Amino acid sequence: MTKQRYRMSVAYDGSAYSGWQVQPRHTTVQGELERVLCELSGGKVRVESSGRTDSGVHAREQVAHFDLPNASFKPDKLLIGINALLQPDIRVLTMRRASADFHARFSAKGKEYRYFVSNEKVLTPFHRLYRTWIREPLDVEAMREAATILQGRHDFAAFAANPNRELEGTIRHLYRLDVTKRGKEITIRAVGDGFLYKMVRSLAGFLIRVGREEVAPDTARAILDSKVRTARVPTAPPEGLFLWKVYYCKPSP
Repeated sequence: MTKQRYRMSVAYDGSAYSGWQVQPRHTTVQGELERVLCELSGGKVRVESSGRTDSGVHAREQVAHFDLPNASFKPDKLLIGINALLQPDIRVLTMRRASADFHARFSAKGKEYRYFVSNEKVLTPFHRLYRTWIREPLDVEAMREAATILQGRHDFAAFAANPNRELEGTIRHLYRLDVTKRGKEITIRAVGDGFLYKMVRSLAGFLIRVGREEVAPDTARAILDSKVRTARVPTAPPEGLFLWKVYYCKPSP
């Protein structure tokens, strides 16, 4: 039977979900999308994404694909139908037909993540699920210095939560790692050709330690060279992290 592949971009608030990937006895983003598509199409549908996000992590623009038995489902009707059945904390933003060789994960050339830190004495309740709160002042210039060292093509084994699970190795090209501050909000922006398990949260955790003056910026070099995960690289909390964009052409440095 001829199948039609569809490509969609999805935004979600990850607060209520146990991450992207389907898990027994847990509510996940992938599970909710597959449930709704099954209801609409009358058959089992597998949704593949550009990559997993952890429990509590959000997405401004995740990309996913799925196949339906034929092309009779119009993309605009699918988009309306899916959103009508989803909970309001998940929304399909765009929907279109795709070629059979498009794959949300394997066709991707890079990703962009943004990690948001609220650096103020009191965290507004409206940001509690979407910002990581650091009360004490952070040295942003030191964070920028460390970020510059981490940019480029390196073995990021020391910044992976479980480097032994990485079947494709631990070398990645980090095109950009920026630290910006606007008012009391600090944004860490990471753009790379791919990311290891919990790598962005590990980068953020290390940069926050640098900002707290617990470690020097140039410690980044020694950590990269060691290729060993230690307590010097904590995993930052999930609520500040957003999958911002998936690139299907090589991102600009």
